[in-house]
Amino acid sequence: MHVNAIRVPLALTALTGTALMAAGCGGGETAAESAHKVNIEAAPARVVITPARGATAVRPDEPVIVRAAGGRLEGVVLESGRRMIEGDLNRDRTEWRSRWALDPAADITVRAVARNTDGRAAMAVSRFRTTGTPSTVSVSQDPVLEERRHETYGVGLPIILNFDKAITDRAAVERSLEVIADKPVEGGWHWFDDGKQVVYRPKMFWPAHQTVRLVAHLTGVPLGKEGGYGAKDFTRSYRIGKAQVSHLDIKRHHMRVEWDGRPVRTIPISAGNGETQEYTTTSGIHLNMEKDEDVMMTSPGRSPGDAGYYHELIHYAVRVSNAGEYLHETPGDEDCLGNRNCSHGCIRQPRSDAIWYYKHSQPGDPVIATGTDRQVEPDNGWSFYQMPWKKWLKGSALHR
Repeated sequence: MHVNAIRVPLALTALTGTALMAAGCGGGETAAESAHKVNIEAAPARVVITPARGATAVRPDEPVIVRAAGGRLEGVVLESGRRMIEGDLNRDRTEWRSRWALDPAADITVRAVARNTDGRAAMAVSRFRTTGTPSTVSVSQDPVLEERRHETYGVGLPIILNFDKAITDRAAVERSLEVIADKPVEGGWHWFDDGKQVVYRPKMFWPAHQTVRLVAHLTGVPLGKEGGYGAKDFTRSYRIGKAQVSHLDIKRHHMRVEWDGRPVRTIPISAGNGETQEYTTTSGIHLNMEKDEDVMMTSPGRSPGDAGYYHELIHYAVRVSNAGEYLHETPGDEDCLGNRNCSHGCIRQPRSDAIWYYKHSQPGDPVIATGTDRQVEPDNGWSFYQMPWKKWLKGSALHR
């Protein structure tokens, strides 16, 4: 009699023997039923990467997409030049999409692993090449922020990026800008200067005592009309210090300075005399900008001998607008301090108070002035908080 021999794996033999012992002790499934269950395996997972292996002339701003069928993605590694590109998984881990653009004219490698319900892994690799040339558009931080970048900033800190050419695809650039805060709050970008400047501000000030980081993922992002792509990223960190907020009451001639909500100093001041629009101190939300111990101030548009001409050295000056408004030591007229508004538009202080304020001033400290009918314009210096929040968001290419 001819018998068909069946090769049984050792592990399966041991498992079958165990099943037989269990059956002999009190019923249950047969050995044949147990062996049949062991042989049932889940279908293997399958991984598909787009762009596919060997693709050429791929746009750097085209997303890389990895999908898993019959399983869940366990890991994706995307190498673009010397950079590792992050991505986002969907809720059920069946799709991964790159978050940032790729390097232009570069070799790209994607590796992905998925597992099926049995835990068996399936891997896929795609290697392709991007197209594009590096853009000639350059990006820089606001000069005042750059000059004072190692200092502690105030809670009104604006993040200001300047481009030397107008950005045409502002939405693409804005999507590449990432602001990371230890204490996150709602904020948004707004474009100025016909697309040459973009500014980020919170809805109303940062929480104090934290670090805020900007990562402009500009590599591979279209930057100008010539069709070039960003060649490198731009990063900066900002250390937010105490919440120094100054409340300037122009009618009552005093300024109250608070640290983290606690009043620490009241200063007698003298603001613009209001004889003309030019000599009227602006009301609204200003921010401290640059500061200098000695500043030579000259009346704009006037020559020696003209009415209203002045040319004098001012000490301990902190600028709060581009219209020539400073907080500084009074050059005289001490009797005006706390009593009358005698200046050409600046905020005068006694010497000891001016030195104290100068010493403790941080770029981005809010100075909230009230008492005049002249409002500071949102683009006058760093007075960005003057713009209502809904209008601010309308200046975003993404409207968010």
